[in-house]
Amino acid sequence: MGAVSHIDRSSFEPPYAQLARLLRERIASGEYRAGDRLPSEAELCGTYRVSPMTVRRAVTLLVQEEVAITEQGRGTFVKSPELGAATFDLRDLRRYLDDAGTDVRILEARIVSPSLHVCSKLAVEAGSRVIAIKRILSSDGEPVFYHSEYLVFDPMRPLVEAELGVTALQDLFSGAGGSGLKYGRLTLHASAFTEKEAAYLGEQAGTLAWVVEHLFYDFDDRPESWGRFVGRADRLTFSTTVGIPGAGEA
Repeated sequence: MGAVSHIDRSSFEPPYAQLARLLRERIASGEYRAGDRLPSEAELCGTYRVSPMTVRRAVTLLVQEEVAITEQGRGTFVKSPELGAATFDLRDLRRYLDDAGTDVRILEARIVSPSLHVCSKLAVEAGSRVIAIKRILSSDGEPVFYHSEYLVFDPMRPLVEAELGVTALQDLFSGAGGSGLKYGRLTLHASAFTEKEAAYLGEQAGTLAWVVEHLFYDFDDRPESWGRFVGRADRLTFSTTVGIPGAGEA
């Protein structure tokens, strides 16, 4: 059965969380592999000297983490990694936003009549007014992202200078700032630099670019802002882990 650790009763970590961690470690070590049945509730109770409730909570946690799957009448099995369920974060973009060396230059901040495309994104009528903000994000003096953003115009909420800088962008992706946003949708896709984007970033028009679009909604489920980060293809990389890596490989 391999080395068996014990539940530390003096630990602040709850017993069920400890048990889930110990089982996760045994899976990571290869003791249990995809499709293998984990020990039964009675076996786990006896091995780790815990209650059935503790075992059930530990198994529930593993199922929620998609490490294991429970089949009625058969037991709990190690779940195979699902590549199609992999999720990626925007760590590279956040790194630029959080870097003290990142500078934001405002190219434009004014009230405009939106294009039909912006109208459709913000669900506003043609002829209405929106706030258009264009920014260049530079890292150590080198331009890395062109950012365009459109906000629904609210005459009762004047735009202040603090909302134009890098802090405002950090708030969008960290949930800080008390902006009153309910949720957002992010879309990542490849594109080609337009002449304007290429000129600002020192690239050639038509070359490959990554685009991260963001659309944020207020608590009435109405679009509040829509924008695009455009950057060189090598400025954003995406990686994730599927399954459970071994110690030191996370």
